[in-house]
Amino acid sequence: MGFLLSKSMDANFKKQQEFMLHNSRLQMERQILMQNQMRERQMAMQIAWSREFLKYFGTFFTVATLGLTVGAIKRKRPFLLAPIFPFGFIFAYQMDSAYGTLINRMRREAESIMASEHNLLDLPHGTPTFDSIEKARRAKSSLTSFLEK
Repeated sequence: MGFLLSKSMDANFKKQQEFMLHNSRLQMERQILMQNQMRERQMAMQIAWSREFLKYFGTFFTVATLGLTVGAIKRKRPFLLAPIFPFGFIFAYQMDSAYGTLINRMRREAESIMASEHNLLDLPHGTPTFDSIEKARRAKSSLTSFLEK
């Protein structure tokens, strides 16, 4: 009798473990998908911001270039064209950021860093652990309760 009960309990325990494992896996997959969707949305917002900024900076660059060119010709002072050069670099960077391949080049560089220079990615004091977080939480909690007294 005890053997049958034990066998049944073992089978139920095994089923429960499998269910919990399956549930954990589903939860993790959902978290990964959610984090990826959030990352994609943030990237889309960043690209949209770059494109919007490019419209304003492009207008400024065009007006400034025309104004400086006209001023240099009228006054016969070619040094007035000097600001066009650095503004041109900024404009080119913004254009590359908004419509070019800057993101692809950044992704390749990031992958290279992760593959060959992984030590640069280490956090100071290492990766946080449950114990280190709990210790900091307790310290803050005890400090808060001390200050309230």
